[in-house]
Amino acid sequence: MRIRYKKWARPELEASKFYIDNPEEMKGKWRSFFKNPENPFHLELGCGKGQFISKLASSNLNVNYLAIDLIDAMLGLAKRNIETEYKEKNIETDNIVITRFDIERILMILEKEDKVERIYINFCNPWPKGKHRKKRLTHTRQLEKYKEFITPDAKIYFKTDDDDLFASTLTYLEETGFEVERKTYDLHKEDIFEGNIETEHEKMFSEQGIKIKALIAKNKEKSF
Repeated sequence: MRIRYKKWARPELEASKFYIDNPEEMKGKWRSFFKNPENPFHLELGCGKGQFISKLASSNLNVNYLAIDLIDAMLGLAKRNIETEYKEKNIETDNIVITRFDIERILMILEKEDKVERIYINFCNPWPKGKHRKKRLTHTRQLEKYKEFITPDAKIYFKTDDDDLFASTLTYLEETGFEVERKTYDLHKEDIFEGNIETEHEKMFSEQGIKIKALIAKNKEKSF
């Protein structure tokens, strides 16, 4: 998604208590950032404007969340949306952190000691051209990277409007040893998440009559 430059985003992010500007320094130590480091640790890749993670994290205070995006303007909006959600519920932002980083280089900021137990990937770029498909966040190359820092029984929650990306992702998961526990070709008819949080893209695509595809896949590794 393209978004206009927002000059306020960088200063606001740098002043935020739940924004990390140098995520490389947190590699292997992410859990220590949170008030309750023993809680489960979940990750959203490509958080965009933060509508999803703000609602999810503020509704699950017993889980710690890290949300990543590459664009300051997006993260600035995510920061504001998070603050709004938490303020409305009169709670502190003790279980969430956001950071700016290129997800293709994610092994520079996460490792096995971080023990990520769940990954959310919502409406990522489908990269339809063949030469660009390795950039997909669900591509085999990326899934192998995630296996370096997730727990043996970790799960991936994935949503997309794109038929080809969904079909390809099923193949990528099989190739990398993930087991698809549940899948649907119409999430709004069959809510496999049992409490789906609708994203901005999801609402837009649904209003256009496009069915939302979704899945839950489990890591089948027995150990790191």
